[in-house]
Amino acid sequence: MNLIITVAVFIAVLCILEGVGFMLRNKWDPEARRVQRQLKTLSDETEIHQTTDITRKRPLSSVPSLHAMLARIPQLSRIDNLLIQSNIKYPASVFLLFSLLLGFLGFYVAQLSLKTLLLSLPAAALLGLIPYFVASAKKRQRMRKFERQLPDALDLVARSLRAGHAFSGGLQMVADEFDDPLGTEFQRTIAQINLGVGVEQALKNLADRVDCADLKFFAVSVIIQRESGGNLAEILESISNLIRGRFKLRGKIRTLTAEGKLSAAILIGIPIFVALALSFINPDYIRVLSTDPTGKLLVAAALIMMGLGIAWMKKMITLKV
Repeated sequence: MNLIITVAVFIAVLCILEGVGFMLRNKWDPEARRVQRQLKTLSDETEIHQTTDITRKRPLSSVPSLHAMLARIPQLSRIDNLLIQSNIKYPASVFLLFSLLLGFLGFYVAQLSLKTLLLSLPAAALLGLIPYFVASAKKRQRMRKFERQLPDALDLVARSLRAGHAFSGGLQMVADEFDDPLGTEFQRTIAQINLGVGVEQALKNLADRVDCADLKFFAVSVIIQRESGGNLAEILESISNLIRGRFKLRGKIRTLTAEGKLSAAILIGIPIFVALALSFINPDYIRVLSTDPTGKLLVAAALIMMGLGIAWMKKMITLKV
């Protein structure tokens, strides 16, 4: 067991050194600094186009050999798409390296304190998944903000069409008037159109890049209207009103499910609160769960059942609109 811990510590330290080297390589390399200075001299439009292309085709790692190796793993493309949607600038290789580092750290600490492989492996998995949970939370927050901005953006495009502007001009107004994330994503779409990508394909890329069902309605409506004709301004206003109606319905659902969420929080918090209280009131009574093998099995079984209960309660109080 000591050999396993030593190997884990060695790999963790090696990963830390490699990750620091990858992140600081551009600062140490004089050729990279020279290229960065030349890029800053380009015009703003060229810089926007270049940024869009890099974001759309960014590598999984700045090291070509590592990128070629990671490209063979299909699941990493989903992770990279998650990082793009959460607006995290680091590539998938840094994300994976940080996850492995936290996993080794969790395994090492749990092995030193609990000295059982049965609990060390779940601790390693839990800490290793922290970057994924953080990226998912940032993505949800960013997508919620995008959904809140979308109705006003569609109204702006509709007003610009009624004023006689082209559709791409309306998209440019949205990109100029709104902040991140909607303004940033629409600016990337405009940059693709200016580079020669068709409007239909640019809208498809936007819908694939942003995880928002309402945006897909917008893209499909515009594509159909460009093929069959119709009043696009009225279509966009109808979609905007539909999105606002969904927001009102979601508010009512949150009100109706508030009691269930509170009950779930209380049921989850009671065991944790009781364990903490007993650790201060009677430490010898609660210490059996961490020293006795049967107590460790009971703790593992309790954690598994709590996880199943949390998943079940979340499924009960989550309603899709």
